[in-house]
Amino acid sequence: MPDIENRIETYQYRGQHCLNCELPLDKNDRFCPNCGQLNTTKKLSFSDLFNEFFSGVFAYDSRFQRTLRILLFRPGKISKDYVEGKRTRYANPFRFYLSVSIIFFLIFSLSLDPSESFGRQDRDENLLSKLDRKELSEASMDSINKVLTSDDVGLDSIQNNVFTETYTEKLVSQPELDSMNFINAFAKKADLYYAYQDETGIFTASRALDSLNHEQSNYNLWLYKKAVDAGTFSKDPALFINYFIGKLPFIIFIFLPVFALFIWLLYLRRDFNYMEHLIFAFHVQTVFFVLYSFALILEIVFKWEILTTLANFVFLFYLYKAMRFFYGQKRVKTILKFLLLNLIFFTLATVAAIISLLASFSIY
Repeated sequence: MPDIENRIETYQYRGQHCLNCELPLDKNDRFCPNCGQLNTTKKLSFSDLFNEFFSGVFAYDSRFQRTLRILLFRPGKISKDYVEGKRTRYANPFRFYLSVSIIFFLIFSLSLDPSESFGRQDRDENLLSKLDRKELSEASMDSINKVLTSDDVGLDSIQNNVFTETYTEKLVSQPELDSMNFINAFAKKADLYYAYQDETGIFTASRALDSLNHEQSNYNLWLYKKAVDAGTFSKDPALFINYFIGKLPFIIFIFLPVFALFIWLLYLRRDFNYMEHLIFAFHVQTVFFVLYSFALILEIVFKWEILTTLANFVFLFYLYKAMRFFYGQKRVKTILKFLLLNLIFFTLATVAAIISLLASFSIY
């Protein structure tokens, strides 16, 4: 009886045309043959939205699990099946790559030691640490003595008397800078701006340039900010590591299409186009993320630091097997191309990282 009631209710809400594409429909049409939308005029309820959401999730989840299982244990098979047209059983390579990369970078961020992340120190603490430096000159020590014997022994007074001479020795006027070539002027200003901020604690570029009597140009404002950032990174390398990690997804995303181009050149005589090489690159990089995710999770739980190193060797073996299966060449040729591809990979990765960091550092 419940089945009959549900069937009657279903027919009750079926319409005469598709609400999405307006194609004429019959009562027996459960779905629109043109766009695939469910034939119903029923108003959307919470249960409908809930069921629709989870049916989509589990439908993708089943393909996700199948893709992950075959991708891990049968290197190169999914890439080969995909380029041969067997695609509906697997998750889309790009969507699968994005899903796994999001999970990987989430796990990677959790694996970082929070104690390695530093913020900018308090201005007074930074000043006190400077007083302990061995590089203080005798003139600086005389300045400290003068201040300590005065009535006002505040940190600001110490700062004004001790550190004024250091950045003023590097001070170059705007007319002098205008007379220099671009490279010399750049070096002089970068050195001066770093020293000025380090000693005064002024992070606002416009305020600093006004104090130094330098032109308030967009270039000078940008250079002051970048000199400050570079100085901060040099004093606190953990900040640079965090900055690099933040740019890593972007670097890898840009890097993969370039890497696929070199794979295409390496297998130029094989019957594969560029997009098919790119699919192979997406699948291989996805496996790298999966292996490292497992290794990082186990490191977090069991503190086994050797696991990421082991993941590297497992991935290299996987890459060789995937190349052998996907491209169908003999062992000797595959090994030679495997070695060459790794050399290209690390060279491109280094170049891509440097270019991306310089570009992002310059812009942001």
